[in-house]
Amino acid sequence: MKKRRHAKILELINAKDIETQEELQVYLFKCGFEVTQATISRDIKELRLVKELSERGRYIYSTGKKASSDAVRRTGGIFSESIVSVEHALNTVCIRCFPGMAMAVCTAIESMEWSGVVGAISGDDTIFVLCKTEDFAKIFTMNMEKILNAKNTRY
Repeated sequence: MKKRRHAKILELINAKDIETQEELQVYLFKCGFEVTQATISRDIKELRLVKELSERGRYIYSTGKKASSDAVRRTGGIFSESIVSVEHALNTVCIRCFPGMAMAVCTAIESMEWSGVVGAISGDDTIFVLCKTEDFAKIFTMNMEKILNAKNTRY
């Protein structure tokens, strides 16, 4: 139950601008999780969530280090031109690329210094990214998908 709740919390903070524990508690309740404020506080600590200034000027819960807009701008092009798919299994993320592109994408990923990423290794068309936990792998996958979707909708 705790792992499912943690996964839902990560999903919620990536999808919505959540400012307070009470707001998070309401969203969790709507998703079928009846939790106390104390439980949410412990979850936030265990997931190492932080408050970060949003684009709207409000402090919201976040997983911490996000790719800077400059890093996304520099690497987003190579991601959108090279990556075929991104998926995670436990604490490992598998990124499929077009043949010959994996090393460049892997170098770009490592330059972004993702929170929770231990390291990455690439072949010709596949990259394995090792994350500290399954939750970090989910976050990394969601953030990569956001970058890919953002680049695809802009051009």
